[in-house]
Amino acid sequence: MGFYLIRRLGLMVLTLFGISVVIFVLLRLVPGNIVDILFDSAGMVNPADKLRIEQELGLDKALPLQYASWIGGMMTGDLGYSYVSEKSALAEIAPRIPVSARLAGSALLFAVLIGVPLGVISAVRQNTWLDYVLRVMSLSGLSLPSFWLGLLVLMGFVALFGSVPIYTEPTKTFGEAALLVLVPAATVGFRSSALIMRLTRSSMLEILRQDFIRTARAKGASAGSVNYRHALRNALLPVVTVIGMEAAFLAGGLIVTETVFNIPGLARFLVESIRNRDYPIVQNLVMLIAVVVVTINFLVDLLYAALDPRIRLSD
Repeated sequence: MGFYLIRRLGLMVLTLFGISVVIFVLLRLVPGNIVDILFDSAGMVNPADKLRIEQELGLDKALPLQYASWIGGMMTGDLGYSYVSEKSALAEIAPRIPVSARLAGSALLFAVLIGVPLGVISAVRQNTWLDYVLRVMSLSGLSLPSFWLGLLVLMGFVALFGSVPIYTEPTKTFGEAALLVLVPAATVGFRSSALIMRLTRSSMLEILRQDFIRTARAKGASAGSVNYRHALRNALLPVVTVIGMEAAFLAGGLIVTETVFNIPGLARFLVESIRNRDYPIVQNLVMLIAVVVVTINFLVDLLYAALDPRIRLSD
C-alpha cells in the first residue's frame, strides 16, 4: 500500500506540472493581452506608454521567466494581483471559493443521496412499474440541459412564489446561504443523480446475477443482507469512479449554473477574467481547479484501493 501511495503522489505532482505548463502556454497563445485591451478601450496609441505598462506588469520578460515567477509566487503564497481591479489575486479569489465549494458540494451530496438509493431500488425491483418510472426519470435527467432546466426552475419560482432565488447581496447567516444554494444545487445535481442512478442500477444487476449472490440466498440470507451487504458493496466500485468524475466536473463546470442563478462563484469570475485577459486571475483559477480535480482523482484511487484489495496488492 505504501508503494501504491507513493506512486500515485508522484503521478499527481507530474500531472500538475504538465497542467501548469499547458495553462501558461495556452493563455499566451490567445491573441491580445491586457495592455492591448486597455489601450483599445482608452484610445491610446503612444508606444512608449504601452511599453512602460508591459514592463510594470512583467509582460516584457521572456516566457520562461514569467512562468518561473508565477510558480515561485504560488509556492510562497504570492498569487500576484489582478490587472483589472488592481487588487491581490488571492483577495479576489478567496471570497469566491466557499460559494462555489458550497454549491458543488451540495450538488454532489444531492446526486449521491438520490442516485445511489434509487439505482439500488430500480435494480432490486427490475421490470416493475417502479423500475420503469425511475428509468424515465434518469433518462430525463440526462436529456435536459442544465441551463434550460435552471431557467425552467426560475420561471416556476416566479410563477408560484413571485420571487427568484438568486444572489442579490451577500448572505448574513448560514441558513440564508443554504437556502440560496439549495435550488441551484438540486438543479445541477439532477443530471449527476441520473447518471449515478443508471450506473448503480446496471452495476447492481450485474452483481445480483453472480454465483456468490445465489449462494448467499441458498444459505438463507435475508433479502436486505443480500442486496445491501453483499451486492451493493461490490457494485459500488464503478459508482465510486463516476462520483469522482462528477465531483471533478462540478469543481469547474458550474459556469452556466452560476450565471443563470447570479451566483458570485469561481466559475463565473473565471469567464469574466478570460474576457479581460487578466492573466494572474485566469492562471491561478484554472490551476486551482486543476489541483482540485487531480486531488479528487487521487482520493478516488485511494478509495478504490480500500474497497478492492486486488488493486493495492497488485502493486
